[in-house]
Amino acid sequence: MFTGIVEIIGVVSELNPQSEDGGTTLTISEASEILKDCHLGDSISVNGTCLTVTSFDASTFKVGVAPETLRRTNLGSLTKNSKVNLERAVSAETRMGGHFVQGHVDTTASILSVTPDGNALTFRLQPREREVLRYVVEKGYVTLDGASLTVTKVQDEEGWWEVMLISYTQERIVTAGKKVGEEVNVEVDQIGKYVEKAVEGYFERGVGGEPAILEKIVQRLVDSRLASKGL
Repeated sequence: MFTGIVEIIGVVSELNPQSEDGGTTLTISEASEILKDCHLGDSISVNGTCLTVTSFDASTFKVGVAPETLRRTNLGSLTKNSKVNLERAVSAETRMGGHFVQGHVDTTASILSVTPDGNALTFRLQPREREVLRYVVEKGYVTLDGASLTVTKVQDEEGWWEVMLISYTQERIVTAGKKVGEEVNVEVDQIGKYVEKAVEGYFERGVGGEPAILEKIVQRLVDSRLASKGL
């Protein structure tokens, strides 16, 4: 679990594709600040993707990236010297400055436009899978490349949303340097998914063997209609 508050920006120093399984191993350097309390098997968010530390030293660490992760995220587009957002998993002492982030990327989104607004930047993004838009609401949270950001505008019909990066954030996440056409990793707010599933189950399947609420409503309408006709 993460907060979406990026701690540092690391640099990809080495990529080793694994031909036997289609995955790859990443070596990330300039990460000494987050490795002081690191242990083998710890989770670190790399551009919003929860990955397991397989080895480390004072300033670098290695993680394995599975084929499924490469397909679902933008990690497959990384090259040597690419910069990445990094955050350690939360501890009991962590302040929840962002929101609950799992590090399980839902999809990627393409940057449609970057518009200056004073000293801020407004990013308009279009997701690869449009269905995730139902979890994106104005003034809600969305995680982009591991950074917890507030949604400022949503256009469901056209299939995009916007976020604004203030000058402070621009200096601390890699997303601020991305251009139109580049992709970002997207994780939507998980609370929306749980609410959707609970409500869907209540309306469609009922609770404790009881008929679903939609079934009850339809039955009442039918009974009322028949009663009005004296049947």
